[in-house]
Amino acid sequence: MTDAILDHIRIVDLSWGLAGPVASRLLAEAGADVIKVEPPSGDPLRGSAAFASWNRSKRSIVLDLELAEDRAQLERLLAGADVLLHSLRPGDARRQRLDDASLGERFPALIACSVLGYPIDHPDAERAGYDILVQARMGLMDEQQGHRDGPVFLRFPLPSWGAVYLAAAGILARLLVREREGRVGPVHTSLLQGALVTLTMHWARAQQPGPAFKFGLPKSMLPSLFECGDGVWVHVMAPPYHVPLMQQVIEELPDEEIAKTRARRGDRPGLWGDDAVMETAFKARPSRAWLEALWAADIPILPAQRLGEILRDEQAALNDYVVEVEDPVWGMTRQAGTPFRTVPPARVRAPAPLLGQHSSAIRSEPQRRRSAPPKRCNAEERRAPLAGVKVLDLGNFLAGPIATMFMADLGADVIKLEATTGDKMRGVERVFAGCQRGKRGLALDLKQPAAREVLERLVRWSDVIHHNLRYPAAQKLGIDYETLRPLNPRMIYCHTSSYGPEGPRAHWPGFDQLFQAYSGWEVEGGGEGNPPMWHRMGMMDHQNGLASLLATLLALLQRERTGQGQFVSASILGASVLTASETLVLPDGALAPVLPLDQAQTGVAPGYRIYAVEDGWVAVAALQTQQLEALRRVAGVQRDADLAPALCRHSAEQLVAELETAGVPVERVRLDQGSSYFDAPENRSSRLAVRYPHVSWGQLEQIGALWSFGDLPLRLELAPPGLGQHTSEILQELGFDDAERKRLAEAAVIAGPDLAQN
Repeated sequence: MTDAILDHIRIVDLSWGLAGPVASRLLAEAGADVIKVEPPSGDPLRGSAAFASWNRSKRSIVLDLELAEDRAQLERLLAGADVLLHSLRPGDARRQRLDDASLGERFPALIACSVLGYPIDHPDAERAGYDILVQARMGLMDEQQGHRDGPVFLRFPLPSWGAVYLAAAGILARLLVREREGRVGPVHTSLLQGALVTLTMHWARAQQPGPAFKFGLPKSMLPSLFECGDGVWVHVMAPPYHVPLMQQVIEELPDEEIAKTRARRGDRPGLWGDDAVMETAFKARPSRAWLEALWAADIPILPAQRLGEILRDEQAALNDYVVEVEDPVWGMTRQAGTPFRTVPPARVRAPAPLLGQHSSAIRSEPQRRRSAPPKRCNAEERRAPLAGVKVLDLGNFLAGPIATMFMADLGADVIKLEATTGDKMRGVERVFAGCQRGKRGLALDLKQPAAREVLERLVRWSDVIHHNLRYPAAQKLGIDYETLRPLNPRMIYCHTSSYGPEGPRAHWPGFDQLFQAYSGWEVEGGGEGNPPMWHRMGMMDHQNGLASLLATLLALLQRERTGQGQFVSASILGASVLTASETLVLPDGALAPVLPLDQAQTGVAPGYRIYAVEDGWVAVAALQTQQLEALRRVAGVQRDADLAPALCRHSAEQLVAELETAGVPVERVRLDQGSSYFDAPENRSSRLAVRYPHVSWGQLEQIGALWSFGDLPLRLELAPPGLGQHTSEILQELGFDDAERKRLAEAAVIAGPDLAQN
């Protein structure tokens, strides 16, 4: 047994920003030796609380790549490294001889991973890849209804947080291929693909869509957010009319107060009947009273907090989602930990390094060399990264199934087992489809004793079992780890929950919306002085699913070496805590400051925001002093406060052209991109958009490739399954003959459209 899963892996990290550094930190705390290469001026984020969290557990070396000696040192590091992670656009990578072709010639055993703004083989690959610019160019700012008309800047860096996990998962998939087959190669992703992770639930087209598919989750949907009597907002995910406190308060409400609320709401429809009554009722008691009353009634509810308050959560601390770190700059701090659990567990190895702290030690280390050369294969041998891995998906809704969809994209054979009545998410057809691609569907009633033999054969078949049922429900159905492990000790069993496996809230119900509130992003995303804002992208569920993907891939790597399976876990709470890592709790108990979103929801600084122009909106990322000066010159002003009124007199085309000429990173804010995304030839040719026949909807178009593995394909050909679409096929593979399948179907143990033929 090893001290850590990745303790034999070395990663040279040439990335910056959020996505690359957080990805390498997650791998560092899983055991990898991550060497952070910085220029003499240091990482641009040095000095921020985010840097302290995102670059923990790494070693720092300063290299000036314009100097021959330092360039030679980088070459020595790469010769002994397993992985290079970088943020260099293709042209810059070629100039530095760090592109795939050059690296392959000099370092054939190296896995190269880039995290760019746009996919490496996309026409936009050379464009500046700041989060705000990717949001603008993709049309992401138009996917969220804000507190004013028009596009809004998303304070939650959605593209970057998706790319964190895509980069880390891509590296782990490549390492797994190397472990199993001895082959190496590149893996690339981007902020655009990071944003696409969450847009899978919204962006899709069908030839013959049903009414629910057409409806989707429209931008005008209302959140179940209510302000309490103490000014704290709470997010509630079930109607609480039956709760005694709610009944009591409603009886006491003056009719005139309800009338005032109705008048202010106008014709806005309610979520659970007359929401004017509920809105008035919540304001009649402080938030603590409502939280305690609804928690006691098993109603999912959490308060909308400030960003960073979640770092104080004791449930998070019990599950190691929050850790104590003695930082050389900030002192004793409380920081976001690892959002998943594996065996051996991830752990903090050291605080974020000082600039060049390890330069001398790294330079004096003996040359590290790989023990075996990589294998080469011909085109016929090239398989998807997870080809041969068998996954049983027992999950429902989104957070569980999205992870197994990513495994299917990576080549795993995924069987979705659902009740004969169907996954409860099937009623929201477009969202359901967005987390089910690539799977085969089996409908089985686990509550019937006759289903047990089917389940047990599936367990023996599986390499991975994954689900997000509340664990007591899994135990009741007999699909908990303790019950299934004797059937297949080598299986990886991954459970995703709301609050993590330890502590008093381990089995509480939870939803994405609750953790958007609890993490601080609803308050932060609403803008200064505004009510909290729910984000319709479901990002906390996606973050949870992605975290569980990393845990599963790490466990598969560990099994390759030990032959042993294990229980791994992730949770929405853990994933939510990590997204708050741009701040930390200081020694005096205060939170390190973060950049607040302005009340107009346009940005966080004059050089990092969107500006209204005469025919639309333009986004800028003028983060350097000279870029901000150039922005003011183009606007014809001397003060940042005068930028908005000056720029509104420009046309978007004119302003973009002038700013690009002046060296200011800029994009026009695009609108209504959901349909045009599938019409763009570059998206079809690069398989960012894919199309296949669906059993009910005809030709179905969905978001496609989230990675590029160079010589290895992704598996993007199988549409989301209909209910029980492959039941008969799967049972045949498991050894059930015609008579047995007929008996199970007649007893309503199984269901599927093809059973009547058998």
